[in-house]
Amino acid sequence: MKAYVAEVFGTFCLVFFGCASVVTGGYGGLLPAGGVGIALSFGIAVIAMAYAIGPVSGAHLNPAVTLGAFLSGRLPAKDVAPYMVAQVVGGILGAAVLWVIASGNAAGAPAVLAANGWDAANGYSMGSAFIAEAVATFIFVTVILGVTSKKHETAFAGLVIGLTLTVIHLCLIPITGTSVNPARSIGPALFSGSLAVGQLWLFILAPLVGAAAAGLVAKARIFEKD
Repeated sequence: MKAYVAEVFGTFCLVFFGCASVVTGGYGGLLPAGGVGIALSFGIAVIAMAYAIGPVSGAHLNPAVTLGAFLSGRLPAKDVAPYMVAQVVGGILGAAVLWVIASGNAAGAPAVLAANGWDAANGYSMGSAFIAEAVATFIFVTVILGVTSKKHETAFAGLVIGLTLTVIHLCLIPITGTSVNPARSIGPALFSGSLAVGQLWLFILAPLVGAAAAGLVAKARIFEKD
């Protein structure tokens, strides 16, 4: 139970801090770094949670990471569903608190609460979004499973994971707003209208596909030293 509560808290913090950098700052806002500021917000949040709750739950903070850990043989089947539920609950709570805070602004609550999405008319197609999310999640989960394996484990694992998420955001923000995490996408989408909810399936399916591939690669020990 402590692990599940830790996942709720950790995912809450990731979604709250990461999405707040978009809603209260982000592009053209209070953060002069724009996309860099957003990327760092998500990355630093992961680093903080990795060291704060990692010893309790592993700090998955992400159903895709949980799936990858399970398929690689690092997580028992009985923990998969509870972990994923805890992460989604944490993501929704993080988005809800952010929405309440943003609603106190003179302009009112934003129409889109840092939800992920794509726009083929003005940006990238659905296919581009799917491939980007699946490939980036594969890389992200592969890095996580690599630096936390018994043979490769290092005290800097949390830092490496957070920096990897940062560079993924720097690359994917213009394409999808960057998800690689169904829980991160579900929470904000619920407060962002029908378009965000209608596109939500991609930000659930693509990360899970990428994570499943990463888990199977880790299971085969392709990137593990002898």
